[in-house]
Amino acid sequence: MSDKLIIVESPAKANTIKKFLGGSTKVVASMGHIRDLPKSKIGIDIEHDFEPEYINIRGKGDLIKSLKKEAKQAKTIYLATDPDREGEAIAWHLSKILEDETKKITRVTFNEITKTAVQKAIKEPRDIDINLVDAQQARRVLDRIVGYKISPVLWKKVKRGLSAGRVQSVAVKLIVEREEEIEKFIPQEYWNIYAKLQEPETKVQFEAKYYGKQGKKQEIHTEQEVKEILKNTKNAKYKITEVKKGERKRTPAPPFTTSTMQQEASRKLGFTLKRTMSIAQGLYEGVRIPEKGTVGLITYMRTDSTRISEEARKIAKQEIIKMYGENYYENRYYKTGKDAQDAHEAIRPTYIDINPESIKEYITPDQYKLYKLIYNRFMASQMKPAVYDTMAVNIKANDYDFKANGQHLKFKGFMTLYVEGTDEKEEQQEGMLPDLKENQEVDLIKLDPKQSFTEPPPRYTEASLVKALEEKGIGRPSTYSPTITTILERRYIEKEQKQLQPTELGKVVNKLLTENFTDVINIEFTAKIENEFDEIAEGKEEWKKMIREFYGPFEKEIEKVEKELEHVELVDEVSDVQCEKCGRMMVYKYGKYGKFLACPGYPECKNTKPIVQTIDVPCPKCGAKVQVRKTKKRRNYYICENNPATCDYISWNKPKKGEKWDPEQEKATKKTRKRTTKKSTKTNRGNKK
Repeated sequence: MSDKLIIVESPAKANTIKKFLGGSTKVVASMGHIRDLPKSKIGIDIEHDFEPEYINIRGKGDLIKSLKKEAKQAKTIYLATDPDREGEAIAWHLSKILEDETKKITRVTFNEITKTAVQKAIKEPRDIDINLVDAQQARRVLDRIVGYKISPVLWKKVKRGLSAGRVQSVAVKLIVEREEEIEKFIPQEYWNIYAKLQEPETKVQFEAKYYGKQGKKQEIHTEQEVKEILKNTKNAKYKITEVKKGERKRTPAPPFTTSTMQQEASRKLGFTLKRTMSIAQGLYEGVRIPEKGTVGLITYMRTDSTRISEEARKIAKQEIIKMYGENYYENRYYKTGKDAQDAHEAIRPTYIDINPESIKEYITPDQYKLYKLIYNRFMASQMKPAVYDTMAVNIKANDYDFKANGQHLKFKGFMTLYVEGTDEKEEQQEGMLPDLKENQEVDLIKLDPKQSFTEPPPRYTEASLVKALEEKGIGRPSTYSPTITTILERRYIEKEQKQLQPTELGKVVNKLLTENFTDVINIEFTAKIENEFDEIAEGKEEWKKMIREFYGPFEKEIEKVEKELEHVELVDEVSDVQCEKCGRMMVYKYGKYGKFLACPGYPECKNTKPIVQTIDVPCPKCGAKVQVRKTKKRRNYYICENNPATCDYISWNKPKKGEKWDPEQEKATKKTRKRTTKKSTKTNRGNKK
């Protein structure tokens, strides 16, 4: 008999925790949720005050028996699931399955899987926080009601298999509205005029930009305006009227929250949200490192807080001073957003002395990249600002004004270690101006007018959509990744070169939902509901009361739509490819492996064909077109259209213009990839033992 039984969600987490505890403690995994609402029906007893009808998850019978057996043999049971609402709900479900009056079931949480944190949690157990459980139940029940009541309407009025979700539908709405903005956008002409100038003594050249006339800013919209300005400035004397020298400081970004980690991993590493969260989960639960055993490398990865512990702050200080010197350290505190739950620390490394380079060979390439991002961001957040010398110059040419700005980085500070992805290009664009003085004349080398047109707002990427959802109060850290994954899988949106755009199906479903369920599928309602979940978690509101207030008006809305809404015909998008068997223009369809072409004459004509994507670079071997294809795991590779008939070109890497193909190098790349894949699999298996 073991004195203590600790139940966590995953084997990797169990393996990490085991080494911190004595031999009389057993650690087992529940493999995530063990109870949930049934998939075959709504699972909510609406007639009896919305009581959820939980069932044991299919396929977990043997695991539940094993957990009960282990529970009987232990004196105390500690439920150590993740420290968030979902983790609290898993613990509550476990307690319901294992509850026994002779057993003491208690709850422990820790933000980081370290010996200190785990042992402290075991010494300070608590009861399950029913407020957190109720907040999770409210989310689950409300989303189940919305999904199971609206989805049948879509089946009747559009087609079977469609589904709707409270947060997912609002995310689709944002993407559709952005696409409509782009389609309606009318470009506006504008011009910039650049003066290339030279300091007469040093002959150092610099660039100034046209500002306006007689001190007033002027926007240039026509070529006629440009000609007028050029006529009056071409032969003018260029005189420095004002020189402002100063210093600018750039402060580091705070440590990662879930949202900022997802955004930065998307920008810098090209990771999808789902991939980022999967890797982060593994880093949190633990990876096997020689001589250290299984180590949890980061703190809990679902958080909206930028707060860090005083202990972590002290260790960071020591490490920064040791690595860079005392003049690089600055004790920094960051304000957490007003709508944040602030339940956990920011995402940071658990052991500051384990730097990414020291463990690179023991973890997968993806784990290394994300860990390095988290480690460097955290360390940089406790460093001094970068300092620039700046110069702003006003230049007169007759009555016309030009401005020039320059800056020079004189102290890198935190930028020694980390720079946010969106800002790096800006830092490379400006240099320092020559030493100019007021009333000094400079020489004009040439005037360079440039015509431009305003551009539509960009399509959302996964990163920018997460930012928009967070700013509008839609969803919480744990919901961003599954929300975007779900609407991609439902084919309401598609991803083209990282940009998210709605499909025809997405547009039709969005139109139907937003026009007929205006009280539910809107940003304000979704944000309001998230705040109500927060109030339930704080014990300020009763969860069933919230559901009751929502359900009455919602039920009437459903009944009205079912009666009044006519059938919506979903028209397939027509391609420019003709069916070679019957002559009809083929249409786009979606299957298990994505988009393909199909003849609209089905079932008379069953012709289908893949969509062939080509690139604008010819085959490096024979000059024919290069096609982009995908493996079963959806990874791109590049192949000559004549392969295998007359050309054997095939590569993982996109060819470049003028590049010669080296088959031996390609074989080496393939071997390296195989070794990396084996290492990744081996590491993951090791973590699950």
